[in-house]
Amino acid sequence: MQYVKLGSTGLDVSRICLGCMSYGLPDRGVHEWTLDEEASRPLIRQALDAGITFFDTANVYSDGTSEEIVGKALADFANRDEIVLATKVHGRMRSGQNAAGLSRKAIMTEIDHSLRRLGTDYVDLYQIHRFDPRTPVEETMEALHDLVKAGKVRYIGASSMYAWQFSKMQYTAERHGWTRFVSMQNHYNLLYREEEREMLPLCADQGVSALPWSPLARGRLTRDWGTVTDRSSADDFGSRLYQEGDRAIVEAVTRIAVERGVPRAQVALAWLLARDTVAAPIVGAGRPHHIEDAVAAVELELSDKEIEELEGPYTARPVVGHS
Repeated sequence: MQYVKLGSTGLDVSRICLGCMSYGLPDRGVHEWTLDEEASRPLIRQALDAGITFFDTANVYSDGTSEEIVGKALADFANRDEIVLATKVHGRMRSGQNAAGLSRKAIMTEIDHSLRRLGTDYVDLYQIHRFDPRTPVEETMEALHDLVKAGKVRYIGASSMYAWQFSKMQYTAERHGWTRFVSMQNHYNLLYREEEREMLPLCADQGVSALPWSPLARGRLTRDWGTVTDRSSADDFGSRLYQEGDRAIVEAVTRIAVERGVPRAQVALAWLLARDTVAAPIVGAGRPHHIEDAVAAVELELSDKEIEELEGPYTARPVVGHS
């Protein structure tokens, strides 16, 4: 495993981040395909044994049970001081008022619930899951800064939004002397590269690391075009992210994988890992080989010709993934 600094900070993170949306009780939340605690723990242990020290979850994943499962496993298998634990805030956790969004009340309430579920005194990276247009950015950024000063959070990050929104939040924090974001968890992969227009150049300029979610395009980059899985058949959100023209990109991944004698996932991840602003793709793992492929991708170097073949078929498309 290789390690890299997160943004312009001194924090070391593994070049693969284990995305923990796959872990949670199937009868809680909206993802019926998640793995329960018994099935999740061996995969979390495998990731640690492979040198992965970066783990990402969210309060809304499986109604909080992802945080519970991940927290227990890491407490049993890892040294808390050696791992980087990330979670998120924004989504609705219960009915009623002030149960979602990025108001000061919501942020202060949800960090305490997340810490309780995770079984820890602090979160290394606390991320806003989406932009909240109904709350002043000053209120959000000051609340996040106060969490850092209180010792509940070490660093803060953001997730999918427009570049102007991210720039506004960073400027607001700098203007007031508050903590700035060090990472951007955005939708970025071979099938969706619109982030290259504004967000990634902004991140490069600001010393912010990208942590791409869905680096394998919800598995589309790892299987034949048109193949349906249990997860994809019930994934209404994912069905809106990609288009028929992406078939040519998937076929290019397949050709290079066959020539290299490696799984397709390794080729797709190697392409992402070669991007200058990308610190660590967030890789979900429901089976042992998912972790094996992710770790192996760190050592796979693509040629300029292979990169050109992978990027050539891409066409511009509408911005998606911000809501």
